[in-house]
Amino acid sequence: LCWALRAVQPPGSATLLASGPGGEMLCMDVTHRPGQVPRVRLRARYLLPPCKQRWHTCATFLPQQGLLLCGDRRGSLLLFPCCSSAGQPADSTASEGSDSDSSGLLHKEALPLQSPLFVLFGLHGKMGVTSVTCHKDLIYSTGRDGVYRQLRVQGQQLEVLRKHRPCKGLQWIEELRFTPDGDLLVLGFHADNFVVWSSRTGENLHCVPCGGGHRSWSYCSSSSAEAFAFVKCGDVMLYHCEAKPREQQVLLESLHGREITCVRHLGAVEVPGHAALNLFVTGSEDTTACVLALSECSRAAMPLARLSDHISSVRALALASDEDLGDGKLSVLLFSAGGRAQIECYRLLCAGDPASESAVDCQVIHVASHRLDEYWERKKNRHKLIKMDPETRYMALSVVPRTSTKQLPMTWKFLAAACSDGSVRVFGLLEAARKLVLVAESFYHQRCVLKVEAFLHTGADGERHLLCSAATDGSIAFWDITHPIVDALDALHQAEGEMQPLALSTPLLTITAHSCGVNSLHVHKMPEGRYLVASGSDDGSIHTCLLKVAMGEGKVAGTHLHVLERMAVPCAHAAHVTGLRVLQPDLLLSASVDQRLTLWQRGPGGLHELSTTFFHVSDLAELDCWEVVGAGTELQFCCVLCGQGLEMLRGSA
Repeated sequence: LCWALRAVQPPGSATLLASGPGGEMLCMDVTHRPGQVPRVRLRARYLLPPCKQRWHTCATFLPQQGLLLCGDRRGSLLLFPCCSSAGQPADSTASEGSDSDSSGLLHKEALPLQSPLFVLFGLHGKMGVTSVTCHKDLIYSTGRDGVYRQLRVQGQQLEVLRKHRPCKGLQWIEELRFTPDGDLLVLGFHADNFVVWSSRTGENLHCVPCGGGHRSWSYCSSSSAEAFAFVKCGDVMLYHCEAKPREQQVLLESLHGREITCVRHLGAVEVPGHAALNLFVTGSEDTTACVLALSECSRAAMPLARLSDHISSVRALALASDEDLGDGKLSVLLFSAGGRAQIECYRLLCAGDPASESAVDCQVIHVASHRLDEYWERKKNRHKLIKMDPETRYMALSVVPRTSTKQLPMTWKFLAAACSDGSVRVFGLLEAARKLVLVAESFYHQRCVLKVEAFLHTGADGERHLLCSAATDGSIAFWDITHPIVDALDALHQAEGEMQPLALSTPLLTITAHSCGVNSLHVHKMPEGRYLVASGSDDGSIHTCLLKVAMGEGKVAGTHLHVLERMAVPCAHAAHVTGLRVLQPDLLLSASVDQRLTLWQRGPGGLHELSTTFFHVSDLAELDCWEVVGAGTELQFCCVLCGQGLEMLRGSA
């Protein structure tokens, strides 16, 4: 038995669901008036899917869709038509039975037995679903698998947007509660304790030593006290305590628990009544990625969403912004990667929301994920091959630019990754099917690859997808990945999204730019098929290389790269150069662990220092820049730096 909640419930009435033999579930209206016996009327009959333990565990009504959502003991979520739409008028059930059967239960066969409209089988594992609830047009489900999920209804089907794992060890999640101040409380059992965990602060607010794992319990809290009741060995136990004043006050909330390893600028959102807000996404050693809004007026960073699907550190981020929603809204495809050879892909939908505390609403949809060890387990004849290193780390990501020709169907997106096992890998994403597939790889470098940058060359003879990769020996290799991508598309279409990875061809050109590892790399497009490639190294040096792309004919057909110019500054910084951007063909911006941000002018005589600014972030990990519209015709740039903290700077060129 369980009660099903409605958004608007008439006074003195409720809906009761009861599971019986053969997977039959009855939906009944229960009305109660003071001084009268409660009255029960049968509304509908539903049929649960076959499984070993065939009963429901929780339910709620979805008022906007007119549906009933149930969770069952098998861990599945089920969608049924609402009781009021079961084909019977509101008062017809009672009239069909005799006076002694006003509930209609004795003649329940008169109502049709309805099957689910949609089933998400085993979503929460074999331990079952513990609760389902609705909040702001979204659905939240919890289970005893240590995860709560966020879903939505699309055309009478459930779509999983993302999953959350609150904290380590909290395997038995029982319920979610939304507080008026915007916090989400997770109620569950951690070992032999009942805990209330705050999603906002990431800490346990209450912990009750109760023995753990109770199926009958209730919790209530207020500003002055809290109470927890449970049944243990047939006895009803009550825990009650007065609220204690907090001895600690948070002066400034942290964005991450450890060092920030990567950052990307998503864009700016205009909010009525507020200054423009810059949106960023950061990755950290604490295994999470954070979407945040930063106001230049208040100088405050407000976290909007936290992504916690990674099992190891997040070391690289990449963005693909291909949808313009208008009205100041952003739709961005986010790739995050890091330790344990794991890549996660999300769709971020951001828009201004003046009513919220952060003034921005950010919806996160988990699209796909990929791990090399899981890919290895699905391989055929894997015992004949050398197993990949399970400790492989993705060091950098770069989205392959899209093309407007028929060469690449618009449904697929491609991603290049630099890997610590010495390989350069290319992945294909089919967002509609939520598939991320390894399509090509090469171990040309034979050592850890630190950076990759993909760029598109457009000429009179067509478009070519080019890629440059940099390794720990200071070498930079340039690849033409056009043919591997086209061949991969043919294989994917023929094999319906599954394929064996192809081999990337030999690099077109390899140059030795530095004496040790390349920590920063950027490619800037210039006129007449030329590209300026800038790099920074562990030895504090900066190197630029001007390349020209040419297409050969006849016996020398194919893509050719010619080096037109090379410049270097051996001691540009006193420590590792971990951030570098080409702002204009004659302007470069570099940042180093020595906490200096330097602007360089590129001229015929080499690179000349224009200005230097000291920043506050220590152990700099990465730099990102973007152009902003300044007053008049002045060209302005903003940059964000990450490491042991986050800092945003604005300057004019």
